[in-house]
Amino acid sequence: MFYTDRTRSLLDNPILATDSYKLSHWTQYPPGTDGMFSYIESRGGKFDRAVMFGLQIILMDFFARPITREDVALAKEIASMHGEPFNEAGFLSIVDRYDGYWPLRIRALPEGSLVPAGVPMVTVESTDPELAWVVSFVETMLLQLWYPVTVATTSWAVRQIIGNYLEETSDDPAGQLPFKLHDFGYRGVSSPQTAARGGLAHLVSFKGTDTLAALLAGRAYYGEAMAGYSIPAAEHSTITSWGVENEVEAYRNMIRQYGKPGALFACVSDSTNIYDAVEHLWGDVLRQEVIDSGALLVVRPDSGDPVEVVLRCAHILEQRFGTDTNSKGFKVLRNVRLIQGDGINERVIRDILATLKLNGYSADNIAFGMGGALLQQVNRDTLKFAMKCSAIRVQGQWRDVSKNPVTDPGKASKPGRMTVLRDLTSGVLKTARLEDGIWHDSESFEDAMITVWENGGLKQTCTLNEVRARLGTV
Repeated sequence: MFYTDRTRSLLDNPILATDSYKLSHWTQYPPGTDGMFSYIESRGGKFDRAVMFGLQIILMDFFARPITREDVALAKEIASMHGEPFNEAGFLSIVDRYDGYWPLRIRALPEGSLVPAGVPMVTVESTDPELAWVVSFVETMLLQLWYPVTVATTSWAVRQIIGNYLEETSDDPAGQLPFKLHDFGYRGVSSPQTAARGGLAHLVSFKGTDTLAALLAGRAYYGEAMAGYSIPAAEHSTITSWGVENEVEAYRNMIRQYGKPGALFACVSDSTNIYDAVEHLWGDVLRQEVIDSGALLVVRPDSGDPVEVVLRCAHILEQRFGTDTNSKGFKVLRNVRLIQGDGINERVIRDILATLKLNGYSADNIAFGMGGALLQQVNRDTLKFAMKCSAIRVQGQWRDVSKNPVTDPGKASKPGRMTVLRDLTSGVLKTARLEDGIWHDSESFEDAMITVWENGGLKQTCTLNEVRARLGTV
């Protein structure tokens, strides 16, 4: 069976973009329920703060796609065959009364906000007394916010590590930092959509990527014509295709193709023996050609222990090409740099940079490529993401709702309707209950949340540049 427009419509059905058991939940709330309020937060986990990012993608992809009568008919058929009840009248009401758009009010912290664990990033409230259940129904899609937030947070955390070492060892930390972590993750993720969302989340903190889907996402969702950059680079096939006996010619071809004054190009150099390649091929046979080209050669080791290999390569390149000592007393390689893209995560990056510093090398000398650990080795529990109902309205009266399992206090949820306030002096964020729709102490705080969606319309959008500016990564 080949892909057709009908295949796409089946997969895009908004009603079926949920967990099966959600189909039965509209009958399970207390009689007279006419309102619901939920929130999304990171409860902690690997990091104590998280970078808010990616909600705009979900709103445009999922919420801005209206439900049609055809969607209702298909969902009814699937539910019946699947063994679940189906709220046909409820969904037809959404189609007829709201043009197929979810009757919800979604408020959120601005994208690019750095949010402490336990502070809600998003709140969701029903706007139609007859359709309160839709708040919980959209949880499956809305909670996928965990993914871009987790990638953006991972990337931001790495930025802090690299930034600290650059401040200590580089004469140009601000200029170097945006290109020190490169996204190598496209081939390691589960789908192009994952690459787009995660890859763009990385580009909130950095500007280096080989994930083209991220660039398209930047254009489609955040108005950014070019979100990230790359350079010509070799892979093993382009080197090994020349044969072992002609490895030096493969490298010479790279110089001839890309070795222009002021240019950068990268060459994987471990197809046979990384140390021989660095010392004899690059450092002897091709040394003068590299220097004469006026380009900056970036040598990529791709196997072995990252810390050991990088340090040894740095020593050899120093012997062959020489170094300059910067104003902070650290050595900077002439004509060449290194990029380590194998086995990279936050810990390994810190270990490599610490080892280079200990041996007198500036962080200028190294960049990193991060693939699986950046885009794929994360899950919803990395930052302990959850969406929880915190209040329902029954016959016009709001009731607090929460959970507090005796077997796991870490899963306790917050009661009541709420917003997030920003201290006008310190900028600190804190959760505040809403009483009768208002919060108090307005002289010291401002409401940090904004309405981004209401009854079928995007109320606020942001650009990638605005996100970066808010996080301080422009």
